[in-house]
Amino acid sequence: MQYSTAFNRRDFLGTTAVAGLMSLAGRTVAAQESGNSSSPTKPLRIAAINSVYWLRSHAYHICGRMMKGYTWDGVHHRPDVQLVRMYNHQQPPNDIGPLICRQNNVELCDSVAAALGGPNGLDVDAVLIIIEHGDYPLNDYGQVLYPRYEMFEQVVEVFKKSGRSVPIFVDKHLSYDHQLATKMVQTSREMSFGLMAGSSLPVTWRIPEVEAPVNAPFTEGLVTFGFDRGTPEIYLFHALESLQVFMERRRGGETGVKRVQTLRGPAVWQAAEEGRWSWSLLEAALKNCQSLNVGSVRENVQDPLAVLVEYNDGTKGTVINLIEQTSEFGFAGTLAGTTDPVACCLYLPIPPAANFFNPLCYHIEQFFRSGQPDYPIERTWLTSTLCDFAMRSLHDNQQPISAAALDIHYQAPASSGFARGSWTNQLPR
Repeated sequence: MQYSTAFNRRDFLGTTAVAGLMSLAGRTVAAQESGNSSSPTKPLRIAAINSVYWLRSHAYHICGRMMKGYTWDGVHHRPDVQLVRMYNHQQPPNDIGPLICRQNNVELCDSVAAALGGPNGLDVDAVLIIIEHGDYPLNDYGQVLYPRYEMFEQVVEVFKKSGRSVPIFVDKHLSYDHQLATKMVQTSREMSFGLMAGSSLPVTWRIPEVEAPVNAPFTEGLVTFGFDRGTPEIYLFHALESLQVFMERRRGGETGVKRVQTLRGPAVWQAAEEGRWSWSLLEAALKNCQSLNVGSVRENVQDPLAVLVEYNDGTKGTVINLIEQTSEFGFAGTLAGTTDPVACCLYLPIPPAANFFNPLCYHIEQFFRSGQPDYPIERTWLTSTLCDFAMRSLHDNQQPISAAALDIHYQAPASSGFARGSWTNQLPR
């Protein structure tokens, strides 16, 4: 993904109260328990199944943190895990997987099965599936055919042969295809192993630090973003996750989606004039983003793209790609009985550190230890499904799509788990 430039410390630490419904409370209990204290348990043995391993790839960031640690709650945190084996599906010219494995005493394997234990069967405690980046074709809908499902199935085959299973984390989508995503969730339920997936956006820092309580009376939510790197699917998924982490907290929980439609060009502005999404929310979402460009949105943005989500309970959701106007993710939502929108920027510290991977890795570690995700797999199941149908709508002349597959119900966790406090790096001693 692309990244924002850094906020100064004063801007980052500033927070505001919103309508008495937003909690600006301090760190989570989990954050307070991080650090370098020794653990009475032995390190978890982890296998990583990657598409590629190059500088600044998702595998580089996630596996690197599992091996080297990362800053959490203001101190250097070294995960109580041991990355023992790695399999990389592709070996491009800029592949640094062999070097990283040699430097960190990680066995580089030639198959998924070998990474999980080879002829001795499953001998790891958890599995990372990080299939992002690499040379993969596009289908007719403009989706990258990342083999997340295929790698997942190979892991499951090892589970079946071994007679036991372990937690799996899948980076980003479950699959570009909603039917395959559904199979992955069903398999985890049938075989009773923990499955966690998704983007780093829901758990990154927020400016200001706002958290809607469960059962917040949301009537509409909107996410702005601005990225132009290849197929729209790549960043639409991040935007949909950014929307869903707020909208799932609405009154009654997640009720599923009635209809999804992708619009492009003048049709986006026309939809606002028809009241299908609110211009005031767009302005509120952009307000907290320091990358906000000068000039009006309509004049600057040449080719807007929006996904309109109609939830079963009548709530409206929208994500809008405004390439010329912003390079960050911003959220704004309307609460019944209030006048001012709830709004924040989902802050992405810049590379090479890309520290938004810190909170994601923290939640992965907690999941691997407990076997229970900090947030429900149903969220990423729904966002994977929405992203699939959004791309199909765009391909099919921007027609709305209704489907039973969108009828996914679940309850939001008590805490969404987003990072709070300082993101300042601390080097290991």
